Amino acid sequence: MRKLILPALTLLFAFSVLLSSCGGKAGKNAASGKTNVAYNAKRPGSLQVPKKVKPTPGPGLVHIEGGTFVMGGSSIDDIGFDYAAPKRRVTVATFYMDETEVANVDWLEYLNWINEVPQDPRWYYEALPDTLVWRSPLAYNEPYVNNYLRHPAYQDYPVVGVTWEQAVAYSDWRTNVVNENILRNKGIMSDWKTYTTAKSGGTGKGAPKQGTGVETSTEPFSLDLYLNGQYQDKGKGAEKVNNGTAAPGGAKGKAGTEKRFAKIEDGVFTPGRYRLPTEAEWEYAAMALIGTGGNNIINNSKVYPWYGLGIRSPKKSTRGLIYANFKRGAGDNMGVAGYLNDGADITASVKAYMPNDFGLYNMAGNVSEWVLDTYRQLSFDKVEDFSPFRGNDFENNEYDTSGKILTLGKSNVPKKVNATSGKKDSYEKQANKYGNVKELSPSTPDEIDTTKMPMLKPTFEADQRGALDKQNLDLYGKITLVNDRSKVYKGGSWNDRAYWLNPGTRRYQDEGQSSSEIGFRCAMSSVGDPQINKKSTPQFKQPKSRVGFKK
Repeated sequence: MRKLILPALTLLFAFSVLLSSCGGKAGKNAASGKTNVAYNAKRPGSLQVPKKVKPTPGPGLVHIEGGTFVMGGSSIDDIGFDYAAPKRRVTVATFYMDETEVANVDWLEYLNWINEVPQDPRWYYEALPDTLVWRSPLAYNEPYVNNYLRHPAYQDYPVVGVTWEQAVAYSDWRTNVVNENILRNKGIMSDWKTYTTAKSGGTGKGAPKQGTGVETSTEPFSLDLYLNGQYQDKGKGAEKVNNGTAAPGGAKGKAGTEKRFAKIEDGVFTPGRYRLPTEAEWEYAAMALIGTGGNNIINNSKVYPWYGLGIRSPKKSTRGLIYANFKRGAGDNMGVAGYLNDGADITASVKAYMPNDFGLYNMAGNVSEWVLDTYRQLSFDKVEDFSPFRGNDFENNEYDTSGKILTLGKSNVPKKVNATSGKKDSYEKQANKYGNVKELSPSTPDEIDTTKMPMLKPTFEADQRGALDKQNLDLYGKITLVNDRSKVYKGGSWNDRAYWLNPGTRRYQDEGQSSSEIGFRCAMSSVGDPQINKKSTPQFKQPKSRVGFKK
């Protein structure tokens, strides 16, 4: 396998924190608390342990501390009498969420990248928002068809006409671009100047020289391919591991150093991958109950992301101003000339109005927002208490017989296949899949033949979007439009009445459809300690360990 260089700055950290979870010793001569074997030693078998850090979120994200709340609890009316949002107490894990909705300028960056890097016309066309969502047979909205996405006047307005599928694809692209930028800026891969020179076919200053051990790839970056050792790009840094001896198949750099890829264990990547928020995450973030509670007590409930039961500010300096962009009544989208009630006719800037207590803008009004969940009427009744989510479609990357991830054309987007097992396959099963020689491990017996013991055969369904509440295709199109392509959107839009601004309300639409009233924002899972600011609450003081360690 070809290797890439990882600079010394990335891994050779002084191990300056106490590894309390494994009893390790802090300091330069750090050692395992369970074997007393030194970490970061220059010899085979030594674990390279970077400094334990709390990763910073990716750009544009706000850290949301998780907790318990009543999902659907803010919904005070059920105007459809469909029991679509029954109340249930759940726990949401700590996560990250975009401060604002994804704007037109953000989407234009996406389109520009497709046009410049993979230069894939089909990908570009499929990524284009459907601007025809503005057309109506009884309204003159034609200027928005041509101007809304591209005119500079709308560059900070939320992108619309985007399907759920397009929003998911954008999230995947954003993950790759952000992490590529991290690797290039840190020197783990070739820097942007070298990449640009290579991309243009130049051979002058800044171009990688043959035989120097520095290679630059101009293919679209894929985090999955990089982590699998398939993205061929070598930076100028070097990392000394294994006492200066390159691993089998690895290339040697300066002074007998091994060139290798950065790994998840190095902590240089974003803590998670960009994605759509789950419905529970979105509703929890919109309610922002952090501003109403203290010492595990919620002092008052909220109907909207702001305080109070109304939609106007009661403060003296802003009295009467409307908190969000929505439709006040029939035929009233903006108010009377000279004093527009919400200051917007259609959408408004993604940073219009005041943020909620989590610092998130427009969690009510402006545009409704796609979330990750597949819609079911009784979703809240049929989910787990922790990290509730409806919509699991378990997929894995597809590999060839050599262990390489297969991709789609020039895009470097990994091909996906349905997951076939709910647990890790045995080594023998994996080895046979790739045509390798079957070898028995001294630590495990032969694989159990589950065909002779049916009770041991695991049951697993790759697509569990309708878990415990299946789609009814017999009635689809007759009395229901709900199926596994139905995705939830929340928050209310510029063209909705105040009822839909309530975070507990929910609607659905086919994942391949779009609207001038629906946009989205991204989220990302957090890692490590769920507490964001420990100094704000009392904490136990940890006593000194009674176990002695040698340096």
